[in-house]
Amino acid sequence: MTTTSGTVPARVGERERLRHAWRTLSVVSMASVLTALGGSALNIALPQVVRHTHASADAASWILLAFQLTTTVLMVLFGRLADMYGRRAMYLGGLATYTVASLLAGLAPDAWLIVGLRVVQAAGGAMLLTNSAALVTDAFPRSRLGEGMGVYTASFSIAQLVGPTLGGLFTEHLGWRWVFWYNVPIGVACLVWGFVALRPGRPHSGERGLDLPGSALVPACLGGLLLALSEVTRLGWGHPVVVSGLVVFAVTLPLFVVRELRARHPVVDIRMFRDLPFAFGTLASLLNSVAGVGVVFLISLLFQAVHGEDPVRAALKVLPLSVAAMSASVASGFLQRKLNPRTVAAVGTALSTAGLAGLLCLISPTVSYAPISVALVLIGVGSGLFLPSNTTAILHGLPANRLGIVNAMRLMLQNTGIVVGTALVLSIITVPLPAELHDHVFAGTLSTVSDTAVDQLITGYRWALACMTAISALAVLTCLIGRRAR
Repeated sequence: MTTTSGTVPARVGERERLRHAWRTLSVVSMASVLTALGGSALNIALPQVVRHTHASADAASWILLAFQLTTTVLMVLFGRLADMYGRRAMYLGGLATYTVASLLAGLAPDAWLIVGLRVVQAAGGAMLLTNSAALVTDAFPRSRLGEGMGVYTASFSIAQLVGPTLGGLFTEHLGWRWVFWYNVPIGVACLVWGFVALRPGRPHSGERGLDLPGSALVPACLGGLLLALSEVTRLGWGHPVVVSGLVVFAVTLPLFVVRELRARHPVVDIRMFRDLPFAFGTLASLLNSVAGVGVVFLISLLFQAVHGEDPVRAALKVLPLSVAAMSASVASGFLQRKLNPRTVAAVGTALSTAGLAGLLCLISPTVSYAPISVALVLIGVGSGLFLPSNTTAILHGLPANRLGIVNAMRLMLQNTGIVVGTALVLSIITVPLPAELHDHVFAGTLSTVSDTAVDQLITGYRWALACMTAISALAVLTCLIGRRAR
């Protein structure tokens, strides 16, 4: 009798925990769709935004880069604050900040004001991203975490699936401002459901304190590197702005490492990298981001700048990648029941590498769409398998009061990869072109200039894809080493 009466409440408690876990996942997934939609839709709409705001190539680049840099810089700070003071309030505050900034960005009269509001958007996005995987990990029992993480990651793929089409439709029929405005009703809906579904959590005891000097060194270090990478194509390696950015990065990086080793409450706990599986898992995340971040942008821009297609048709051309990523993300949770998550992550990275190598071999002004779509599917399946599996491997087994900061460290490195990868792609593809034609690339009008200019852009594409393929191959090696270290 004791066994029976003890088992029934346990089963009831497990069902209640799962019910709460899926409610939490629904909030997190809705918000993930919201933030990811903004980026994927803007990738497609960027040429229209550039044309209507008369933006320069620099402003066009920073509309994309400002969000990524700010998110990366603020992520570890918000991860620490979430562990100290609770995740629910920060999550809802992030939703509100992102929604208001989206409304104002749609009202902005010029490109540089959009850049500023993208910074505010990014602050809200950092509050969301820092807490998302931590909320899922905290809510799900270990036996079901792979499924939860797979669905959570699939929400980004849904956004990548819908975002380019929405971006194309909005810019073509309603105007570029709706690329920002459509976030508002979705953001309000997420806020309401978040208030209902998320349980107020108690702040965790211990480890209170912020490393303000370390927090200040993060933007200096990453900002210097990004400034140099984004301006080197236009100004050259010897220009004082580029040299200054590299010098700031070279000086602040060792200062940051020394500071974090001595800090009582470090922004990034450098000592955690002594754990080899964690170190190789986060390194794989960094390399995978650098290698894969530019694919959607490159392919959508290819069909606009080279083939002269409108944003809607260009958006439809990248859908196979998003469909494949979404399907693979959901499937990864079930694969993790049979296979080690690190094995699934290694397989995913290998598939992405094969897809990038395929694009490198195929890219030309006259390539047909069918082989391009096959390569995109490979990349999509690979990324869909990698991200949830690698995240599960990193976060599994951590105490609740460390989830926020460790997830923030993972995301900071992942976003650093996104920032560096985006800057590299934007810089490399325009290297073979004269400086006066760079604006035509981002406006999507290069095909109207000359066939020679198109050939030069394709050469830049080949250089960029070669770099992305090599970095993705390094990510495969890193996954394999991490699996052996485990």
